[in-house]
Amino acid sequence: PVATVLIERGTVKVGDNFVCGLHGGRVRALLDERGQNIEEAGPAMPTRILGLEGVPQAGDSLVVLAPERVRDIVTRRQQLEREKDIRRRATGTRLEDVFEQVKAGKQAHLNVVIKADTDGSVQALSDSLERLSTDEVAIDVIHRGVGGINESDVLLASTSQAIILGFHVRPDVGAAKTAERESVEVRIYNVIYEAVEEIRLALEGLLVPEEHESTVGSAEVREIFRVPKAGTVAGCYVQAGTMRRNLSIRLLRDQVQIYEGRMESLRRFKDDAREVKDGYECGISIENYNDVKIGDMIECYEIIEVARTLSVEPGS
Repeated sequence: PVATVLIERGTVKVGDNFVCGLHGGRVRALLDERGQNIEEAGPAMPTRILGLEGVPQAGDSLVVLAPERVRDIVTRRQQLEREKDIRRRATGTRLEDVFEQVKAGKQAHLNVVIKADTDGSVQALSDSLERLSTDEVAIDVIHRGVGGINESDVLLASTSQAIILGFHVRPDVGAAKTAERESVEVRIYNVIYEAVEEIRLALEGLLVPEEHESTVGSAEVREIFRVPKAGTVAGCYVQAGTMRRNLSIRLLRDQVQIYEGRMESLRRFKDDAREVKDGYECGISIENYNDVKIGDMIECYEIIEVARTLSVEPGS
């Protein structure tokens, strides 16, 4: 690792121990602006320093200290950075992270930073995304601009827990590294429609699916049998659909529901059956319930989850 520094005060010499950001080191060589070796560097001198234990960030201060202080400070700073990194990863925003907010019944906010090659593209993409907002998922464009994705965009996204959408632009090397370090999601697109459609599909996947009840079959109770150790078995005639074992059932008497539970067993004559279709007779026992009477209706049903879509006002 090599760092280019500008000495502000004091003198840095070959052999000095120092702290620079998260890293320590010992000056092994000093190079001036012409690449020539020098023994020391004073105020206002731009200098390249060799001897760092890691690559520092631009803007980090280099301070010459005693060796034992260098070790203590570097250990402490690296520990704090690890703790900060854990918190970042726990709060870093990705599309999938919004699901928990939606599941909890809250309106989830997806913050977005948009960068594109022209102002027209920025405006078009921003307007299209904002129209996807619903009562459950809202898209907030916190920043939009023309030009490539830089470190400032990534740091803003990290602070605001946002994702970055780029249209015909890409992150530079520094921004890409910062995005990885800060756990910021960057998505690149070349067609506005693809960007809007992908975000729409992702948001739809975050919506809690609607549950619809589907009646599978219904049967009329025509006889009651008391079976030792098994309880009451209803002799039924399947009037519609198919009665299936282990499905949820409801018991109706004079079209009024009096019990809801699960089918414990389904028999065709003396044999267990997985299902019995309409027009056939069967024996049904209801889990933890025996008060069945002739003339009752037994319906079996299942719950079907239906994926939801984002509803957008026509012409919006």
